[in-house]
Amino acid sequence: MKKCNTTHKIAGALLLIGGLNWGLVGIGGFMGQNWDLINLILGNWSVLANIVYVLVGISAVMSLMGCKTCKSCEAPKEAPMGGSDMSM
Repeated sequence: MKKCNTTHKIAGALLLIGGLNWGLVGIGGFMGQNWDLINLILGNWSVLANIVYVLVGISAVMSLMGCKTCKSCEAPKEAPMGGSDMSM
């Protein structure tokens, strides 16, 4: 199991919040209602809501691009296939 640093934990939480929010927006849209949780929680604080949306977007890009700066994100090295130590 790989270790995650605080940035990755925050990004994961934001992706979870964003995914659930968009799912609820879609379901609410079928029912003719607005189920935007961020809007429901933050109300008239549209600037803060926009900041949350931007942070969710940055988290998604971070997740897509992968992390190049920390060693905890590096994939484990696998043994090369077809090595000479194979027994038959």
